[in-house]
Amino acid sequence: MSGLIVGLGEAMVLFQPADLLPLEECATASVHVAGAELNLLAAAARAGARTAFCSRVGDDPFGRRVVAAAEGLGVAAGLVAVDGTRPTGVFVKDVRPDGARRVHYYRAGSAASALDEADADRALAAGPDLVAVSGLTAALGDGPRRAVLRLAREAHARGIPVAVDPNLRPGLDAAGVVTALLPLTAYLLLGMDEAVPLFGTDDPGEVFARAKGAGVREVVLKAGADGCWHDGGDTPAHLPSAAVRVVDPVGAGDAFAGAYLAARLAGTGPRGAALLGTRFAARVVASAGDTEGLPAPSEVAAMLAEAG
Repeated sequence: MSGLIVGLGEAMVLFQPADLLPLEECATASVHVAGAELNLLAAAARAGARTAFCSRVGDDPFGRRVVAAAEGLGVAAGLVAVDGTRPTGVFVKDVRPDGARRVHYYRAGSAASALDEADADRALAAGPDLVAVSGLTAALGDGPRRAVLRLAREAHARGIPVAVDPNLRPGLDAAGVVTALLPLTAYLLLGMDEAVPLFGTDDPGEVFARAKGAGVREVVLKAGADGCWHDGGDTPAHLPSAAVRVVDPVGAGDAFAGAYLAARLAGTGPRGAALLGTRFAARVVASAGDTEGLPAPSEVAAMLAEAG
């Protein structure tokens, strides 16, 4: 049986222009469900891992939609608690005239913003083989910060690998929490734009050295169109991007991380796991939406064979 990855975080209902026009001009919007940890878990599930999402949603139609979407993506939702006093968060993706995406969040007071240590304990009780957390969740408030830290500390103490995706966002101060997590981190999957805030440099060799000096066991540096760097022994090894068409870059890093972690948990080496991650990311950026572009199950077997 494959290993179990449990992710802690917030998933929300996403509205985005159906006609890919800016919000102030679009006539219709499509409705999706997304969130960094759920995106990661969806990719990991598609890559063959068992996955479970630990979160909170409101007792409302959006909350029920989040649960149904998770299950539809192959992610177990039994660890999602329903909060009858707070709503499910919502966010909107804008398409700017130059094609860039900008995301607007409406999550203040959401059910997931009340995550706390009890949620971390619920995640641990599921018996995970790996836990995934992010700085984005830790930045939602004092309770979510406590939940992330407790889950990482307890998992580390029990010998359960901890994966950290910094997911640093403008206006959300999470760099300090991510730094505190580094000594507990088995897998650090960070973006090139996060390297300077965390390590003072974006030189791959220096990033890897400083991360490992802080206690991280394994590092992956995601560089978007420039591909990624993965553990290559004495020095980081580079893999180019596999993307040939970019419609929407949002969600690509989560897809990479989920595929990478699933492959590593299944025993694939860093290079093969990174190769699988780049294939998943390339599919996601070729479609609108955070998970709609994930490869079909029928295609994954060939990707896994290629990854070795």
